[in-house]
Amino acid sequence: MTPVIDVHTHYVPRGWPQVVADGAGPWLRVENEREATIMVGSREFRRVLANSWDAGLRQRDMAEDGVDIQVVSPTPVFFSYDRTPAEATRIAEVFNDLALEICEPAGGRLLPFCQVPLQDPDRACAELDRCLAAGHRGVEIGNHVGDHDLDDQRIVMFLQHCASRGVPVFVHPWDMPDSPRLKRWMAQWLAGMPAETHLSLLAMILGGVFDQVPETLKICFAHGGGSFPFWLGRLENAWYGRQDVIGTSAKPPSAYVGRFSVDSVVFDPSALRLLVEVLGVENIMLGSDYPYPLGERPVGQVVHKARFLADSEKGALLGGNAARFLSLHSPSEH
Repeated sequence: MTPVIDVHTHYVPRGWPQVVADGAGPWLRVENEREATIMVGSREFRRVLANSWDAGLRQRDMAEDGVDIQVVSPTPVFFSYDRTPAEATRIAEVFNDLALEICEPAGGRLLPFCQVPLQDPDRACAELDRCLAAGHRGVEIGNHVGDHDLDDQRIVMFLQHCASRGVPVFVHPWDMPDSPRLKRWMAQWLAGMPAETHLSLLAMILGGVFDQVPETLKICFAHGGGSFPFWLGRLENAWYGRQDVIGTSAKPPSAYVGRFSVDSVVFDPSALRLLVEVLGVENIMLGSDYPYPLGERPVGQVVHKARFLADSEKGALLGGNAARFLSLHSPSEH
């Protein structure tokens, strides 16, 4: 029987050494045994609980929700793409080694994904290779590096390396634009994150990334692909209607459906139906955004509630597609 696999969860270590001299990097203010706050310099970023670092608590929640395996990725605030390549490399090394320590007690049920200094492709490839040798199963990257989208040639080089090694890539939005309008109602998260993911998929298509990387690249975008699935028709219309402006990809946008996956964190069966109709059942994997409060609990409820899905289709979304994405050829491996 195929395991239920959650491809979108995050970790936070219970403290880490200060690795940048200016004190502006992220650090953890521990409140007690169960609570802490991620700090960025003197600014409070996010309150976290012990399930961010405690494998036992994670497995308890997994058992409650019927999840067999979690992919455990960095919290994006740790990416450090704005640091020097040397600083970002050292930060990645520290967090990647701590991720292995967090996942190790679970006996293969927690699969760590590493982070890399994406602003420097040579260092990024080297850190990825180091992490794969150490036990990481894939890599999470942010959806941009400063003003450079995923079609930046440095990032394309890294994606080509991932494809050559068969490494699954999980793309998570981060560092959303800020303005007084976006400060209300958590609008950076509620509107900015979906827009950022949409923009990243535009970069992959219109920037010609899918034309430059082999079809073996395994890449998944968080939060159901953001707003992209809803607006694929608009993109397609613009590609034909304004070739002079956006006709930069070798094929029309719809031709690239199937070159990427998305997770299922869309919360409503009607939204999941749209994903299935636009992207196909085979390109959607279970995700939860655990352990954060904007995530889905119980994990997978949007799939279980989707009456339009056959049992075999639910099985693909709950684990079959992720097993292929992660190259888990047999449940007995874990």
